[in-house]
Amino acid sequence: MEEKKGNNIGFNIIKNDPMDGHKGFGKGVLTLDNVSPVIIDVDAGGASVDVGAMHARSVVEKGIKFLPDRNEVPDAKPYWVVWVTIDRKEEGPYYAGVTACEMTVNREIRRGYKSLPEHVNRLDKSIKRHIIVDHMDEKSKGILADYLKNHDAGMWERSEDKLKKDLSAE
Repeated sequence: MEEKKGNNIGFNIIKNDPMDGHKGFGKGVLTLDNVSPVIIDVDAGGASVDVGAMHARSVVEKGIKFLPDRNEVPDAKPYWVVWVTIDRKEEGPYYAGVTACEMTVNREIRRGYKSLPEHVNRLDKSIKRHIIVDHMDEKSKGILADYLKNHDAGMWERSEDKLKKDLSAE
């Protein structure tokens, strides 16, 4: 993944409750305001936030036709889409929901593999404050742990022990 210089997009900023003051329709509805997609390029060993992934339009996904069978995409590069939900405790913001989804891409044939239902379900799980990262390969876990720590060490420290344990960073 190529990163453009000067394009330092961070995590979505926690806003005030969008439903604050509203008592009727939509009260208690989950919001995407505090969710950011982190794309992990396993081969390159890097991670970055790409908000385009919210609509399957990240830099990695553009121009790729995704197929539901991984066997139809030979020689594909591995990626992870990690849905990171930020919440706030009294002590400050923390990584509340972190869920990972596999994705592979072969640029030459403009094809890739991903399970759209899995991506949607994992986004939902992240919003609901679940941690689902234990199925990731060790290299990717390390990349994600380093990225989250380096982004904001305080947020990492305030996060649940399950996240640190599942990313083998305890």
